[in-house]
Amino acid sequence: MTLDSRTRWLALIVLCLGDVMIVLDTTIVNVALPSIREDLGFSETSLAWVVNAYVLTFGGFLLLGGRLGDLFGYRRLFLAGVAFFTLASLACGLATSQGVLVAARAVQGLGGAVVSAVALSLIMILFTEPAERAKAMGIFGFVLSGGGSAGVLLGGVLTDTLDWHWIFLVNIPIGVLVLALSLRLLPGTAGQAAGQRLDVAGAVTVTAALMLAVYAIVNGNETGWTSGQTLGLLAAALALLAIFLGIESRASSPLVPLRLFRLRNLATANVLAMLMSAGMFAAFFVSALYLQLVLGYSPLEVGLAYLPSTVIWGAASLFLSDKLVMRFGIKTPLVTGLSFMAVGILLFARAPVDGSFAMDILPAMALQGFGAGIAFNPMLLAAMGDVEPQESGLASGVVNTSFMMGGALGLAALVSLAASRTDTLLASGDGRLVALTGGYHAAFLAGALLAVAAAVIAAALLRPSAAMPGHEEAVEGAEPAAAGARGS
Repeated sequence: MTLDSRTRWLALIVLCLGDVMIVLDTTIVNVALPSIREDLGFSETSLAWVVNAYVLTFGGFLLLGGRLGDLFGYRRLFLAGVAFFTLASLACGLATSQGVLVAARAVQGLGGAVVSAVALSLIMILFTEPAERAKAMGIFGFVLSGGGSAGVLLGGVLTDTLDWHWIFLVNIPIGVLVLALSLRLLPGTAGQAAGQRLDVAGAVTVTAALMLAVYAIVNGNETGWTSGQTLGLLAAALALLAIFLGIESRASSPLVPLRLFRLRNLATANVLAMLMSAGMFAAFFVSALYLQLVLGYSPLEVGLAYLPSTVIWGAASLFLSDKLVMRFGIKTPLVTGLSFMAVGILLFARAPVDGSFAMDILPAMALQGFGAGIAFNPMLLAAMGDVEPQESGLASGVVNTSFMMGGALGLAALVSLAASRTDTLLASGDGRLVALTGGYHAAFLAGALLAVAAAVIAAALLRPSAAMPGHEEAVEGAEPAAAGARGS
């Protein structure tokens, strides 16, 4: 199925709409948690499962979702994922009991994993020219970034003006529209690895390993990182991972061919994804706590505070990142972007108890947004550029898994670090706000170090792709459609 230029860019809009639902849902729920707890009678402990049920299935099924796309077709899996997510959103929005909400959130995570895993593969199929692919990745990267910040703002608006049910019900019209447009615009080709067998044993062991690891991580701060439960779950996850590697080394059609990790850029990109997301997720979460608990911002004000960073991220993704990739290759923009991110996070490590938005918040957020906007696109291109077409879904699932696991682990570790530092300062006689701020400073410093580590590894290990001539002509040809994508 050959698509003209206009149809390809319209198809990209559809993919972005599908993925923005997934990204929105990771942050929009956090704002509404107090309202959900009050309405459905959750305890403090059980309330965490409104988030954890989603994270558990999302993290567990990313690899399998990507491979199923390779085997059975990316459009088919994208449609299935959007349908699961939309129906589960309806169930969440209509939920009147704790059990229904938690179960529906788990199904949402499953649908979200499939959509996230195959969307990148569809972009790689739709856009084969380097300039167009770089532009498309920039647009997609902006959606991934902007969706998280928009979720905080939208969650505050919907919860304050309507009620918490609408944070889920808002997905219904978007999901229906995506399903209708996908049938018309997305190429319905067979899977690139059609005819190969699904590695059932590998799928079961790696999915179980990932789910156990995610469960241990998201509960680590509550149960204790050295508790029997946490260590036991992590040990079980490692044991299953070892079994999985043994299965893959002998399988005729492995779920994850181990030779993929000999591809230098793919292996490096996965390490970078873990470090980048660990620093970025933690900085996002801890800065929101600083704004609310130290400076006294409301949830809606927190969402508004993130808007400038989102706009800067979007501008860098849409107008700058692809041009830098085409001129300098993937390595230089990636190292540069990660460096800007590190400086932005580091600036937060000096934010005072009585910080002002203009002097202490905006510069840090602006540098983080600018750096991430430049870096995200070449990181994805590094992960996807070396694999064969029949393994693009798998490569997407691998890098998404690395990004998600890095974010979960980084967030848990840095929040734990912040809490420990705060307790130490309280014990030494500091006031509550001073102690909280000191704890957040420790987390920001650690997050900045993670971003620095990512920049150093990218500079040392990433194999640069050559800058490509003819970029300007290619981009000019794509501009009208890209402009339409930006305006939608």
